[in-house]
Amino acid sequence: MAAKGLSFVVFICLALTTMSCQDKKEKSKDFVYYNIGSEPTTLSPLSSVDGYTPQVHAYLFESLLDKDLDSWEWKPALATEWTISPDNKVYTFKLRQGVKWDDGVEFTADDVKFSYDVIFTDDYKAVQMRSFYEAVKSVEVLDKYTVRFTVDGDYFLNFDVCAGIQVLPKHFYGDPKNKPDFNKKLIGTGPYVFTKYDKGQKIVLTKKADWWGHKVASENDAYLIPKIVLKFVNEENVQLELLKKGDIDFMQLRPEGFMKKTVGKVWDDKIIKIKTENKTPKGYNFIAWNFKHPILKDREVRKALYMLFNRPLMEDKFEYNLSEMATGPIYIQSDYANKNVKSVAYDQKGALDVLAKAGWKDSDKDGLLDKVIDGKKTPLSITIMDPSPDMVRYLTIFKQDAIQAGVEINIKSIEWNSFVKLLDEKKFEAVRMAWGGGGVDWDPKQIWHSSSIANSGSNFISFSNPEVDKLIDQARKLYTKEERIPLLHKVHELISAEYPYVFFFNNKYTLYAHTKRVWKPKDTFNYGVGQMYWKIQ
Repeated sequence: MAAKGLSFVVFICLALTTMSCQDKKEKSKDFVYYNIGSEPTTLSPLSSVDGYTPQVHAYLFESLLDKDLDSWEWKPALATEWTISPDNKVYTFKLRQGVKWDDGVEFTADDVKFSYDVIFTDDYKAVQMRSFYEAVKSVEVLDKYTVRFTVDGDYFLNFDVCAGIQVLPKHFYGDPKNKPDFNKKLIGTGPYVFTKYDKGQKIVLTKKADWWGHKVASENDAYLIPKIVLKFVNEENVQLELLKKGDIDFMQLRPEGFMKKTVGKVWDDKIIKIKTENKTPKGYNFIAWNFKHPILKDREVRKALYMLFNRPLMEDKFEYNLSEMATGPIYIQSDYANKNVKSVAYDQKGALDVLAKAGWKDSDKDGLLDKVIDGKKTPLSITIMDPSPDMVRYLTIFKQDAIQAGVEINIKSIEWNSFVKLLDEKKFEAVRMAWGGGGVDWDPKQIWHSSSIANSGSNFISFSNPEVDKLIDQARKLYTKEERIPLLHKVHELISAEYPYVFFFNNKYTLYAHTKRVWKPKDTFNYGVGQMYWKIQ
């Protein structure tokens, strides 16, 4: 144990020393330092599948419209005007004139049409977006600055996905000769330019002097920081040390970090920590079971494993009453969450009873339950892959409790890019990862519909339930929230009853910290912290 602890300390010290030396030359009032968690799997907007790449793209690429962080109403972005036909099937956008891509080429309606077409071009691996745009019949260029979307199916988010489409430059991403550069160059219309990428270290973005938003009154207070450095640090303890040294200026905090690791003189003198509430959708960590696995395809096994997951202890040790136990695939504060679905209780004896009824017993008295599957005696042993060292402690408690019940849980830490590859290839037994909160209005199709199993879709566990598919399809066709709620309540209930994941916790609060170098207008807007309005002081 001592050797392991010493190794980790040495690792942190080396990481901090390396980063501090590399950043020394860049230290100035022009830079702000953010951390995006892990290095993106790919930078290409045509093939990104992780949660890290979009954090880079948010500064570089834009959509036709944007959301106001307080009202959540649409506001102009690359389009200045828009109309919706009475039957809600035709959307016409008048584009902002004079906008240039980073390489000086003018932005036009052809770029918007290309950005839709490419989603359905197999060469470009943008398949994860297809479920959102499947109701769009056509995208037409009416003139250089006017584009029209026509849909032939009912989907309550049809206008939203059209207005929110990430617009890409046709002249660059549409030219096959540029494919070798798709992960090296990022050409956008956004407020920042992709300036530098040091593999394994950081990405540097530089404020664009001629960004259209600087000339628009509604955007005058946005994106004023001259340069942004994005770092790739997953370990919370390393992030905290970097924050204290001023080598990053912002970090999101977990409950334990907020309560136990943010005290001392430096926190009084140099850092501000924030506990606030807003209406942003809440994500969750989870353990996901591969439904194709010979052991885990059994619902009763998945149920018993969930019952062996001691969330009350984890709540006490790690969450500090700042989180609530998740009940399923939608955060419990949402109107779409079925309040009749209760969180699965920790019950070791009950789990043993479930496993015994499912035919599991310790036939050879080696301490592990076993069962004959496909003619072969199979021990109840599961390996969980985890890309984040910070979450291993949850799995360690699970491992310790499970072995007492005759279940072996192995924990395998794995680097993110390799992790994603194994997910895509479905070469895993179980994984620990997290989903973000998604949209304010819940559409479960991308993760929970059977059509999302193929082509590296987000339903990587191969969950398939015909009734869930049917309800999701029906809910997508209803335009009023009141009509969708009862259907999605049932979806919540049905998914939870299959125990596809061990759902961890939903945050009650938004917790974060920042150095006193940065100034913010307020702790949070209604629908987000609003870092685009921060400044260096």
